[in-house]
Amino acid sequence: MGQRLSCTRSSREHEFFSAVQSGDVELVELCLRRDPAMFNQTTIYDRLSSLHIAAANGRLEVLSIILERSVNPDLLNRHKQTPLMLAAMHGKLACVQRLLQAGANILMFDSLHGRTCLHFAAYYGHYDCLQAILDAAHSTPVADSWGFARFVNVRDGNGATPLHLASRHKRPECVHILLDNGALVCASTGGYGCPGSTPLHLAARGGSLDCVRALLAWGADRLQRDSSGRIPFMVALKRNHGACAALLNPASAEPLVWPSPLKFISELEPEAKLLLEAALMEANKEREKNILKGTAYSLPSPLNSEDGMDDNVSEMSESELCCICFDQVCTIEVQDCGHQMCAHCTLALCCHNKPNPSSLCMSTPVCPFCRSNIARLVVVKTKAEDDSEKDAPSKIRKLRRSCNHSEGSSSFKGLTAFGSFGMMSGRGSGRRASTSEIMDKP
Repeated sequence: MGQRLSCTRSSREHEFFSAVQSGDVELVELCLRRDPAMFNQTTIYDRLSSLHIAAANGRLEVLSIILERSVNPDLLNRHKQTPLMLAAMHGKLACVQRLLQAGANILMFDSLHGRTCLHFAAYYGHYDCLQAILDAAHSTPVADSWGFARFVNVRDGNGATPLHLASRHKRPECVHILLDNGALVCASTGGYGCPGSTPLHLAARGGSLDCVRALLAWGADRLQRDSSGRIPFMVALKRNHGACAALLNPASAEPLVWPSPLKFISELEPEAKLLLEAALMEANKEREKNILKGTAYSLPSPLNSEDGMDDNVSEMSESELCCICFDQVCTIEVQDCGHQMCAHCTLALCCHNKPNPSSLCMSTPVCPFCRSNIARLVVVKTKAEDDSEKDAPSKIRKLRRSCNHSEGSSSFKGLTAFGSFGMMSGRGSGRRASTSEIMDKP
């Protein structure tokens, strides 16, 4: 993969551009010593500079040499594309990071489709480049001039956001990252694919079950129509994507929706968020099994699932059993009052089945034990963790195992526990709460 060279003006220039493309550092430096202005030259037809060629081919060392000579990182080629756009297009993460470090402008638009580097990373599915660009947007003038939310939802010439492109081209990792960073799940396009299409319409068109699953979990509306009056279910049927159509059928059960509007959810610690997202995926997987039962469609593994998940919870044996479902260990703690629950029961306090939670006025859920408002959730620490700090990856793997154990059996009970128990007692609270009181959800 790389950027092909078009005709150049002379054999010396061709030698230089070929050295840049192949990453021949010695020859590049020799050419620049002979003619210091060489890096200002471009190819004839595509108007590619040496910076474009190095970025597109992932030649980090050559790229750094050129940038150190105070070359503008936002040079434009024939289609007004910057080196950052080409690096994002070809998935050259190291070059993306180096260009961002050099101050490359992430708000440049090309002349072909009016797309930014964020569009290119999402379109081609380079989620690592996508994350690097989003991270940079927090600390650049973008946050002050445009605002981060506006940048995440930037539209191209056809009205498509990066989420539209990722959904249409089956990029579930990019879909998840964009949703996690505030992408609008129900935004309509101007003219990409079909006018008025939402990301869910385009995911249905592409037939990506993982993309459909992620969009539904973040509140995509199954009943929203495009300009032709079609709902996503009809689009999936027309394209013969039967499994997607089954999940998008308005007659089927609605999925649980990630409670993103809630402040304490948006400020979750990474480990706590991972636990709750895994619980949500498992809950919706149970729903999907019921929907697809008896059909010809098998259910692929959810995007965030892991192969070879350990079902035993001996590593969490020092944690108490959840007093709500009596099925899983307590992994989530309400910070202020200290009461603990499993991830599934915590999710039951926050999740709902409304198609578009961003349009709702949601009140803060309360602790089911002491009825105090939940301001912050944290991961339960075991005694072993208190005694000696362990590295973050090992803790995350352990928490994943506890959240996903007994996947096919009764681990889903936590999400229905509030309707199953008439009475329950809190850990150390000495209080009994009625079901009607516990179900005081928005």
